[in-house]
Amino acid sequence: MGTGRTLNKKPATRPVKSAGARRRRDAVQRKRLVALGMDEATVAKLNAVQIRDYLRTPVKTKAACAK
Repeated sequence: MGTGRTLNKKPATRPVKSAGARRRRDAVQRKRLVALGMDEATVAKLNAVQIRDYLRTPVKTKAACAK
């Protein structure tokens, strides 16, 4: 019995996302929004989905924050 790709692509062999890595990602994304010009107090109130939505279109986000 071999140990080829068939056995390596099962969900059990996938890496598990850690809580620390998620917190780091969230912090980096929040810093990116602040760098685009958004207020820190506003960024602190956003949830993860809203943060990703803003970062998908950085040009629009920067223009909206400049107003």
